Amino acid sequence: MTVKTIITEPNKMLRQISKTVDRVGKQEQNIMNDMMDTMYEANGIGLAAIQIGVPKRIIVIDISKEEGKKNPMYFVNPVIKNKDSLKATYEEGCLSVPDQFAEIDRPRKCEVEYLDYNGDKQLLKADGLFATCIQHEMDHLEGILFIDYLSKLKRSMIIKKLSKLKSNTAIL
Repeated sequence: MTVKTIITEPNKMLRQISKTVDRVGKQEQNIMNDMMDTMYEANGIGLAAIQIGVPKRIIVIDISKEEGKKNPMYFVNPVIKNKDSLKATYEEGCLSVPDQFAEIDRPRKCEVEYLDYNGDKQLLKADGLFATCIQHEMDHLEGILFIDYLSKLKRSMIIKKLSKLKSNTAIL
C-alpha cells in the first residue's frame, strides 16, 4: 500500500470524466488500497480515484468518527438509483480543494448500486453525511467539484487563491 499525491485544483485532470471499470481485479484492489491509505493520511473521509490521477470510476469512503475504529467502504462503478427530493445542507471540503469549505445542498438520502472491493454487486441506502459524501465523491467521477455549486464569483476567488498557492509552492 502506498500513499499517493492528491491532485489539487486547478488541474485539468480533475475535470475528466472517469472510465467504467470492466472488472474488479488485483489491480483495482491495489488502487483502492492506495486510495484508502492516501485518504487516511490526509485526514479525509472520501476520495475518488481521479484525485490520485487514476481516471477510473472508483471511490473510497470512511466516515467513522471513533478513534481507532475504521469502516472503509469501496465503491466501483457507483450509480445513484434514487435521490430524495428533500435536501440536506452540509459544510463540504475537499482534499483536492485544500482549506476551502462551503455549505452545499444535496439530496439527504440516496440509493447507490455499485461493485464492492471483491467485485460483487451491492445496493446501499445512504442518508445524512454518508449520502452527502457519496454524492460528493461521485461528482468527482463526472469531473465536478463541490465549488462548482457555488456562485461564479466565489468559485473564481477560490480557484485564484489555489492557483496563487500552487505557484508560491512551486517557487519553494
